[in-house]
Amino acid sequence: MTGILSFLIIVASALLILVVYVQNPKGGGLSADFGGASQLGGVQRTNELIDKLTWGLAAAILVFSLGISISQPKPPKPVAPQTQQQAPAQGQNPAQNQQQ
Repeated sequence: MTGILSFLIIVASALLILVVYVQNPKGGGLSADFGGASQLGGVQRTNELIDKLTWGLAAAILVFSLGISISQPKPPKPVAPQTQQQAPAQGQNPAQNQQQ
């Protein structure tokens, strides 16, 4: 499952890069390259499509990343080391054992 989600993240990332390159920060972009409003359903629709693709791909990457994070196995809880104390031998004082 992790491999499939990783592959989908890579594909969505590559598509997001392409969509961002198509956009022009000065307002031109793909819609300005094709001329007037009669082509591709108009400039406004093209810009809306590119915006929706950008947000959709970003959301897909987020969801796939969360899916990978959730599907990972939980690490085992660390077990605290238990100290073993030796019982004093019969007839001996515990304070004497520590001095030896």
